[in-house]
Amino acid sequence: MDETEFWELIDSTREAADGDPEDHADLLVDKLVLLDPEAVLDFARHFEARYNRAYRWDLWGAAAILLGGASDDAFDYFRCWLIGRGREVFEGAVHDPDALAELLDSFDEELDGDGEDLGYAADEAYEQLTGVVAPDLGLPPQPDEPEGTPLDPDDDAALAARLPALWERFGVTG
Repeated sequence: MDETEFWELIDSTREAADGDPEDHADLLVDKLVLLDPEAVLDFARHFEARYNRAYRWDLWGAAAILLGGASDDAFDYFRCWLIGRGREVFEGAVHDPDALAELLDSFDEELDGDGEDLGYAADEAYEQLTGVVAPDLGLPPQPDEPEGTPLDPDDDAALAARLPALWERFGVTG
């Protein structure tokens, strides 16, 4: 599976889910079980590589703004959700997290930002296909610390200064 096929699977299932993250994950599993196990592992490698690439302080700040705060787990699920938004949004956000102010049409805390189920889709599909847990993907582990200049996701002033457009559009006002 190449990068284009990866993003096509993400996009087609997201569009069919009509904004529901649980439906998105279910539809993705349904598509993945139609593939052979090695293709599912390829998908998982693409997903994991992007998940690790999004482990950045400035994206954690973006998650904190959009979610009204972001614990370690919330940031993990946010990164899965961000991948689920598709290539344009993902790449734009990784390049410039403040661009999410323009890249997102809207953001609903009840519906958006939590892609936990999406993060398990490939594992679930692989297990359905083979009856065993997916093997290690052979990718480098996530770094101990996020990339970039540290940012306290609980410091509203720092978030507003680092991500002004995102703060203006989605930030909490005092």
